[in-house]
Amino acid sequence: MSDPSRPVRTAAVIPAAGRGVRLGPGTPKALRSLGGTPMLVHAVRAMAASRAVSLIVVVAPPDGAAEVRRLLHEHPLAERTELEVVPGGETRQESVQLGLATLPDTIDVVLVHDAARPLVPVDTVDTVVAAVRAGAPAVVPALPLADTVKQVDPQPQGTPEPVVGTPERALLRAVQTPQGFDLATLRKAHDTVVEGEGATDDAGLVERLGSPVVVVPGHEEAFKVTRPLDLVLAEAVLARRRATDGYV
Repeated sequence: MSDPSRPVRTAAVIPAAGRGVRLGPGTPKALRSLGGTPMLVHAVRAMAASRAVSLIVVVAPPDGAAEVRRLLHEHPLAERTELEVVPGGETRQESVQLGLATLPDTIDVVLVHDAARPLVPVDTVDTVVAAVRAGAPAVVPALPLADTVKQVDPQPQGTPEPVVGTPERALLRAVQTPQGFDLATLRKAHDTVVEGEGATDDAGLVERLGSPVVVVPGHEEAFKVTRPLDLVLAEAVLARRRATDGYV
């Protein structure tokens, strides 16, 4: 993967160019406030909390890079972590590609993290990094499913949908981020796989290459803030952290 004579460097790419319509119109989801601080800032801090991560690249809305730079300047990180902001593309895959393009050749491992997962614990980040450094080309944190899942024949919204199968729940996992990769593998996946070819995350792109992807334990607090109820839960988690852990 890299020259064994030099230290392995890890970067995190945070695509934050989406609008987050399910949380309602207005401010992009990543810039919504959580405990008085934008979710994006929490997500950046979550990556910076890992001593393995030396560079964070935030991919901003195409017309909002200057605003995001100002926002992050108001919430500085420790000096050991470099931070860059680049404009994103029209799709998530384009945005991740733009983030990857900024990474220097000294980077070996890259994390891709959803800005809408602001509360992922540092132990989860470190577990993903360690698995990539141990030789896995692609690593995803994930949790077992709590609910039974039904496969259906999709119908127009509001119309009853026939069930066509019930996958075995014990074989399924709910995938989270950060997802970790050997940088060369992820770049090849983005350059090779056309968006929309059945992959809904970066690990899916690597799967389409035929490269192995492994799962490591995720964490219940690494959930994605997508709907208003998620934001309520995130506020509760953050309040508990501030009360018990001194979280800022």
